[in-house]
Amino acid sequence: MPPFLPAVDQRQQDRFQQHIQQRLQARLTPDDIARFDRDGALCIQQLLTPEEVALLRDGIDANLAAPSPRAKVASRPDDPGRFFEDFCNWQDIPQFGRLVHETPLALAAQRLMQSRTVRLYHDHVLVKEPGTRQRTPWHQDQPYYNIDGQQNISMWIPVDPVSRAATLEFVAGSHKGPWLMPRTFMDNQAQWFPEGSLQDLPDVESHRDAFPIVGWEIEPGDVVCFHMLTLHAAGGVEGRNRRRVFSVRFLGDDTRHAPRPWKTSPEFPGLADELPAGAEMNHPLFPLLVDGAPTQRANAA
Repeated sequence: MPPFLPAVDQRQQDRFQQHIQQRLQARLTPDDIARFDRDGALCIQQLLTPEEVALLRDGIDANLAAPSPRAKVASRPDDPGRFFEDFCNWQDIPQFGRLVHETPLALAAQRLMQSRTVRLYHDHVLVKEPGTRQRTPWHQDQPYYNIDGQQNISMWIPVDPVSRAATLEFVAGSHKGPWLMPRTFMDNQAQWFPEGSLQDLPDVESHRDAFPIVGWEIEPGDVVCFHMLTLHAAGGVEGRNRRRVFSVRFLGDDTRHAPRPWKTSPEFPGLADELPAGAEMNHPLFPLLVDGAPTQRANAA
């Protein structure tokens, strides 16, 4: 039993799992799964309950009050707001651990990845304070990571309302590839793959009409799901609005460890000494959350 669940007998645990399955059935349809496979991005409206959103909000506020050594400010010193990020705190912030283990998120990940297994990869808190001008530029996530494979998913979960102007946007279908050059957000430097070794990012922002951009106005309880290769970006936040987001990443059957000779984001110090290249992500840092019957992969639309 996951460590964050209270001690219950098997019948109680079965009822709990049945309840989670029923909640998910009402929010995630076969058409949604096909849309995710086609576009690489999907918004599941009101997947989380108000109580779960409140739990997550408490966890984010606890993280802000006591950042980990991995925390950073990702906005410029002259920005009137502040863009705060922190990573890999699910073991230290109980609210994050409970959200991962006690809600439909992992089962939703299983269905959208069309995977038998689901492992937690990592959590990521992103907070843009009121007036933050700093945009999150267009990028893919997977080139910054230490993993290979197609079965993966990120879930972007705001606990504040997010306007269409400040929301996460995606280029539909871009998860089909290719991998694009990851660059630093502040100064656009290639600090990961050598310059010229990957195709460069297209200038999506200057030619928005040329790309199939999708995005959603978000209310607390909504969960935005996307593949780690889907091109995405986000704006700053307007006026007095605040944008507190918890993002959680999951891995499926085909994911393998891909140690890099550079510092990944996030970094997993010492992992390459314990998990060889090409190995399954079978490690305590990446707990197995779901191990169910194999699911049939949908045909790409």
